Parts: sequence; C-alpha cells; structure tokens
Amino acid sequence: MWGMLPTFFCSIALPRSDVKDELQAVVVRGLETVGYDLVELRKGGTKSRMLIEVRIDRRDGESVTVDDCTKASRGIEALLDGSGLVPENYELQVSSPGERALRTPGEWRRFVGRWASILSPEHGGRFEAQIKEVIGDDEVVVVLDDKKKTERRIPLAAVKEARLAFHL
Repeated sequence: MWGMLPTFFCSIALPRSDVKDELQAVVVRGLETVGYDLVELRKGGTKSRMLIEVRIDRRDGESVTVDDCTKASRGIEALLDGSGLVPENYELQVSSPGERALRTPGEWRRFVGRWASILSPEHGGRFEAQIKEVIGDDEVVVVLDDKKKTERRIPLAAVKEARLAFHL
C-alpha cells in the first residue's frame, strides 16, 4: 500500500527522578555517623566519572578542618560504595561551607552573635549586621545590630538572601 508508513517502536528509559533525593539521604546518614551536618550537595561530572561535591559544617560551631573533611569523606564513602547510586569510578569532594548561606530559622538561631551579609529590599537593600536574636516560630523575626549599633527587626520572610560574613 502506497501511503502507509513503517511503524517503529522505541523504548526510552526515563531517568529516575528520585536519585538525587536518595543520594542526599545516603550522604546525610554518612555524615550523621561521624557527627557533621550537610550544608550543600552538588552532583556533576560525566557519565564515566561522576563528581559529588559535599559541603559540611561542624555541630559545635567551630571551623571545619581538613581532618573533619577526611572523617566526613570516610563516613560518606562507607555508605556510597556498593549502594548502586554512584558508578564505581566516582569522585567525592568534601569541603567546608565557606560563606555559608542562612536559610532556615534554625540556622539563624545557631549563628546568633555572628555577622551576616543580608539582602532585604524592603528593609534597606544589602547590608551587614550582627545577628542579635531570633524571635518567634511561625512568623520569625531576626533582630540585628548594624555597624552603627542601630537595632533592626526584620521578618525572616523579607530576607531575600543572607550569608555569614567574616569579621576579624
């Protein structure tokens, strides 16, 4: 028959959308076994050489050392190897959080007394201030002292971006 087209069947294997969630769960478990918190997880690299970047933080508020990264790396590798989530030839990089982002009320509370670089268009744009107090549970308000010792009370919902700032 002249107008008939051949029929082709294709099977496309869709990637599992929950792989990053599973990977994060394994990384968090590995860090918990050695006493660290996950700050950030990134997955990249190539199909033949997956790169997993993990940023960690200490629970005691001290700075992350090279020894901490080594210990965390071993805790994560112990669970990743043989998990089926990563190829045999993967690279794991564990590092400190650097300029740590402040996202949750718990993170703001943890760093009371420290300085932060804050972006809040409704409250003066970008500025640096010391975290003085965190008030409330549902509608969280941060109390800040700027360099002129002027107190500001800003709803956490009005903060668009915040990172720890380093002052000597």
